[in-house]
Amino acid sequence: MNLSLSLSMAAFALVASISPGPVNLITLAAAVNFGLRVALRHVWGATVGFTLLLLLVGVSVHALLRYLPSLSAALQWAGVAFLLYLAYRMATAQSQLPARQAAAAPTFLSGALLQWLNPKAWIAALSGMAAFTAEGAAPVLWWFAAIYFVICFLSLACWAYAGLFLSRYLQQPAYLRAFNLSMAALLYASAAYLLTH
Repeated sequence: MNLSLSLSMAAFALVASISPGPVNLITLAAAVNFGLRVALRHVWGATVGFTLLLLLVGVSVHALLRYLPSLSAALQWAGVAFLLYLAYRMATAQSQLPARQAAAAPTFLSGALLQWLNPKAWIAALSGMAAFTAEGAAPVLWWFAAIYFVICFLSLACWAYAGLFLSRYLQQPAYLRAFNLSMAALLYASAAYLLTH
């Protein structure tokens, strides 16, 4: 595979994966509230979920959305609803650290589902596929998915480690409550942005 194409794919994947968004915020909050092990479980789920989404888009959805634009709107509304639900859960979370709220801990499956309902993920998948695999060559599609998998995982892991670092400063319930409310507000803002664009 062409080195310059691979570097371009990697740069695209890095910008799309590490920039703040709902999945990154949930990862950060998971590490703060539940520790690194739980956050990494969520990271694995989000990485696998996004890679499957990317492959599906590359194989079929790109053409389907061109003919059914209402499907795009339905996906956006589902994504906004899921973001609002996550924001509510975060805003109402107990102000206690890991062991006392294990029932609400994010899972591998919730990480994967979040990507499928995340409009940012759909935009990244559609635009990435349009930019790098427009001609539909299968080897290019698989190479792009492999690069994206690695970079998505590493980017989300950085957010998890940032959350682990922050958790040292959020041992007091009042600080943790303020952090959770801040993360919930950012998710509400993400949902509001998606509704207006």
